[in-house]
Amino acid sequence: MSQAAQKEKIAKGEGFIAALDQSGGSTPKALRLYGITEDQYASEAEMFDLVHAMRARIAQAPAFTGDRVIGAILFEMTMDREIAGLPSARYLWQERGVVPFLKVDKGLAEPQDGVRLMKPMPDLDALLARATEAGIFGTKMRSVIDAADAAGIAANVAQQFELGRQILGHGLVPIIEPEVTISIADKAAAEDMLLASIKTHLDALPEDQEVMLKLTLPETANLYAPLVDHPRVLRVVALSGGYSRDEANARLAQNRGVIASFSRALTEGLSAQQSDDEFNATLAASIDAIRAASVAG
Repeated sequence: MSQAAQKEKIAKGEGFIAALDQSGGSTPKALRLYGITEDQYASEAEMFDLVHAMRARIAQAPAFTGDRVIGAILFEMTMDREIAGLPSARYLWQERGVVPFLKVDKGLAEPQDGVRLMKPMPDLDALLARATEAGIFGTKMRSVIDAADAAGIAANVAQQFELGRQILGHGLVPIIEPEVTISIADKAAAEDMLLASIKTHLDALPEDQEVMLKLTLPETANLYAPLVDHPRVLRVVALSGGYSRDEANARLAQNRGVIASFSRALTEGLSAQQSDDEFNATLAASIDAIRAASVAG
């Protein structure tokens, strides 16, 4: 798979990145929203079979193509499985023109200094080697900011960039995701601190390295414009973070150069009980709305 062609798609494509990377902790909720309750599966294996079926259904929908969905973030088990008889990452790129990414974090550590850092990832190098072999273009890793605490935010961003350098060493492009919780009272102040910290780390990157950033939609429109324009940034994408799709799209449209990377907002309204026609129509409407917001800024 051509990494140069994939990079061009991510850098200049007029679409958004689908987040199909719900992991063990978030899968039951994702399935409930999809109309599948816990009493409909008896084991974790059955649960992951059901969520993979949901993801495969999305990936094979007529609207899920590279002219609107330029990338998709996969859970590790999704990377290891097949869609329509092909390894998932290869199916996405070869059949749909969608650039594959992989979620690599293993969840969040306990809160400290107003943030939740990522848990240790001692097997990251082995996972990155597998990802490269599978045809993955880049990675995603999420940590959380729950307060405008300068020390906590600095530690959060430092951890993200430390792991980002490890990922770059494998020839993959890291999506750095220090999520600011949308419900905190000091969200705007936290975002100002986050912007300053990210800029410091970006300025320290070598000229031949680029990262992506996945950020909560800010309280101040275009707050992250300096990151959009930074030469070490391939693309800035936004998470929906608990906002409804309509609100997330409205906020996104106000931010120049930022595109969506939505999960729950993308799948809002989809149900296992829908016919294929109903499912495909609902997903197409969601994709069109998110793409329109992504290119509006």
